[in-house]
Amino acid sequence: MPSLKHWILEGRRTVEVETLVWARWFENAENRVVMQEYEGDKLLVSTVFLGIDHRFVGDGPPLLFETMIVSGSGCGHQERTSTWDEAVEAHGRALAKALEVVVVEGTFP
Repeated sequence: MPSLKHWILEGRRTVEVETLVWARWFENAENRVVMQEYEGDKLLVSTVFLGIDHRFVGDGPPLLFETMIVSGSGCGHQERTSTWDEAVEAHGRALAKALEVVVVEGTFP
């Protein structure tokens, strides 16, 4: 089984680090949340930095960011990306999907 690799953010750039460095950074990191969108008091879409590679199958760059639709249309949708910029793009797609039912039906689940 391959060993788990860890990353931190320096600004918006990911940097691979040793586990203890990651753990200390992760405990107090203030820039882990990339974006969150709310409709009233309900969280619709959340995009966060994971700090651990979530590419468990196949080859490719590490998947370090996660976007999830928490409520709204497409609730449960998840997309993982490798860079801050990709995460922002995924967030925009997820937000559009989460708001579909609001725009089309005029209701919020």
